[in-house]
Amino acid sequence: MSSRPPRPRVLSRLEWREHETAHDERARALTRPHRERAARGQSHPVEDFLFTYYSYKPSLLHRWHPGEGVDLAEAVTGPRAAWRWYRAGAEPRSLAVDGAAYRAERAALLANVGTILRATADRAPGFGCFGLHEWAMVYRQREHRHPVPLRLGRSGTDAVVEAHDLRCTHFDAFRFFTPEAAPRNRDAPTRERQPELEQPGCLHAGMDLYKWAVKLGPLVPGDLLLDAFELARDIRVLDMRASPYDLTDWGYEAVAIETAEGKAAYVREQRAFAERGQSIRARLSDITAG
Repeated sequence: MSSRPPRPRVLSRLEWREHETAHDERARALTRPHRERAARGQSHPVEDFLFTYYSYKPSLLHRWHPGEGVDLAEAVTGPRAAWRWYRAGAEPRSLAVDGAAYRAERAALLANVGTILRATADRAPGFGCFGLHEWAMVYRQREHRHPVPLRLGRSGTDAVVEAHDLRCTHFDAFRFFTPEAAPRNRDAPTRERQPELEQPGCLHAGMDLYKWAVKLGPLVPGDLLLDAFELARDIRVLDMRASPYDLTDWGYEAVAIETAEGKAAYVREQRAFAERGQSIRARLSDITAG
């Protein structure tokens, strides 16, 4: 006996408009400082990272999707009717995310993202890197990536790198190591080895959950997209507080990972982020699996 697919959940026009409005308000609060700085031609070494490194426009966060299996009643008369990846819902005059079409066209993407998410979730988290990837990116260099002074100066920064065991597992962090720092790392991450090396304690793997949520497009409910963005934003703050840069003028207190106290503080926050990340990772993984 064949089982019928479950009937979609139906949101009245009032209900889904409330969801849409609340999502837009939350997104505007998250992107407002960046948009206002951009209008003034200003930049921020910490808060602008998610909009420059991932190169996703702030407007992307404002678009609410209900995810699959939800009919939006009376939606055919609104602008959503012209959006890609929507189809007629089961109810008259309703719209729904066309998950089948999206999955068919982007099957390879979903398979790749799902493989990385599941492999990362199943691996034991590592908490011994202490954010040294940022230090390795400026090791033995006269110039560095951000127009911010080094907290310990150039020689002091180099000494921290030389006194520690570099154990970065994330390719998109490792690829920015200086030529002198790369051979000091325990491993040599590559794009192809990403499913083999990604682990849930890595700050960059946690930030990348925002990237994966964007790539999964309308399959991702709006709350999950913004949760992933907020996690990435919060991780970025720790990433830079533990970096070699002096961000006191920007209002950030350093996490001095060159000290025992700083290492302990870093790991406490790292563990909390890993826990938040695993919850988001599980939801995204379920989406890739259909």
